[in-house]
Amino acid sequence: MQKVVLSRDLQVNWVGFFADFLLVGMVFGPPIAPFLAASGVFVLPGIADIIYFMGDHVCPQPTMGLELAPPFIMAVCMRCYGTVTGLLITRILYAVTGGKGVFWLSQYGWIGAAFTSVLMMAYPLELAAQIFGLWGFNNYIVTPFGLITGLAWGLFTMPILHKWTGTQTS
Repeated sequence: MQKVVLSRDLQVNWVGFFADFLLVGMVFGPPIAPFLAASGVFVLPGIADIIYFMGDHVCPQPTMGLELAPPFIMAVCMRCYGTVTGLLITRILYAVTGGKGVFWLSQYGWIGAAFTSVLMMAYPLELAAQIFGLWGFNNYIVTPFGLITGLAWGLFTMPILHKWTGTQTS
């Protein structure tokens, strides 16, 4: 992890900064895209097209997004947005706890990674159940499955991405 020294006592965790930058884009991009597309103002629909392009490539069912600015829909489905919400919750939790607590899964090594992997299967198992006809697409069903996946992913990765660099003692 590359660190840039800003002063004698402060270092920037560029990995954490980049992860937060991406998370902000994932949180705000999908719900803002329909409003940008509907605006018709100068370059805003073009920005919406970029967000929709990214959503089309990360979401297995982007056409199932919520209709926020009719006829424009969110850039991802609620399963994906549930995952992003889980990541956001864990990022806030990490900021509050400073990475201290029994719930941060990375501290348990391979057992934590295995537990994380099992919890992260909520998303693909729900998607498979839908594809095989056990139930149809329903936002009330898909959102919690995405949320479980996002929480698991975040509880494992946030301490890794955001290790506090703190102050140096020389």
